[in-house]
Amino acid sequence: MTAADFGGLGVIPVNEPLLDGNEKKYLTECIETGWISSEGPFVARFEKEMAALTGRRHGIAVCNGTAALEVALSTLDLKPGDEVVMPAFTILSCAAAVVRRGGVPVLVDSDPVTWNFDLEKLEAKLKNEIGCNNNRRIKAIMVVHIYGLPVDMDPVLELASRYGLKVIEDAAQMHGQQYKGRACGSFGDLSTFSFYPNKHITTGEGGMVLTDDDALAERCRSLRNLCFQAKKRFVHEDLGFNYRMTNMQAALGVAQLERIDEFVARKRQMGRRYTEMLAGHEGLTLMPLRTDYAENIYWVYGVVLKDGIPFDGEEAMRRLGKEGVGTRPFFWPMHEQPVFRKMGLFKDERFPIAEWLARRGFYIPSGLALTDEQMDVVVEAMEKVISI
Repeated sequence: MTAADFGGLGVIPVNEPLLDGNEKKYLTECIETGWISSEGPFVARFEKEMAALTGRRHGIAVCNGTAALEVALSTLDLKPGDEVVMPAFTILSCAAAVVRRGGVPVLVDSDPVTWNFDLEKLEAKLKNEIGCNNNRRIKAIMVVHIYGLPVDMDPVLELASRYGLKVIEDAAQMHGQQYKGRACGSFGDLSTFSFYPNKHITTGEGGMVLTDDDALAERCRSLRNLCFQAKKRFVHEDLGFNYRMTNMQAALGVAQLERIDEFVARKRQMGRRYTEMLAGHEGLTLMPLRTDYAENIYWVYGVVLKDGIPFDGEEAMRRLGKEGVGTRPFFWPMHEQPVFRKMGLFKDERFPIAEWLARRGFYIPSGLALTDEQMDVVVEAMEKVISI
């Protein structure tokens, strides 16, 4: 069996969402009732259910995960030059949200095993910048859980408390994941999610900010809705955004959320299966199945080419594409982003683990609709094109 046996194009997609629950029923309800904008009842329901999933008091639905970060960062009231510590290895949205507020991202390299930021390097950065140099420009830590394993949160929260820093938890990839029995998305002053089609829960496009703070929640609701005022709607005291989620998006989210336990179990089963089949491959570094604080949720199944492979991740993806297997590259580090270099950021900074992940890493088909038969074909193709 080959990739040509699956689909008209003979390509196994890197991701395909599963939409065979109540999605059609709830979307039909939106159409039949006319509630298709952000004013519909599914929005409030989705917010309430995501808050319940994470143990938060408030959920504020927005139009995408980037918007969630923008809104969350806007509540910090960053002044020009204020700094937010974050991983070098993450998606552009994290650093862009800081830069757009006039702030400066301060980067930390990755851990080579978990691919999250290195906690020893985080502590050293804060000790040097705040403890030794009394740098009070650092205002917050942005935690980003990468690909399936959460950051070890206890040390992060202790550091934030020690230095008086806010914590924003980017849980975009962590739907249904737990850290020591506590839901990801429940940590810090604010947390954010994305509901892009490759996430465990999708609304097509969509995002959410969550918090336990009543004042922060009210601020987020205002910011996502152009800062309209209750009594004088079109008189604005502040500049907000039009980042509202539609009722139709939320309807998808509600239907998806009904199956979160099933989706998490399937993702973990897929991760274990891939790991069993690829564990003997001498050319690949795989993510661990678990740590002492969490079991991998495998948002995506990522691999990193070992040094013995004589080509990089880009070439591996090209070869797999010729075999009909879809792939996607890893994040490119923030300090190597041309847009930030043009702004004069991160000059002469190096983060070797983040650079290694970006150049040698990629992920293979791992969407919820992927079948075991397709996984077999993917592994076959990997063994064919990636060899020492």
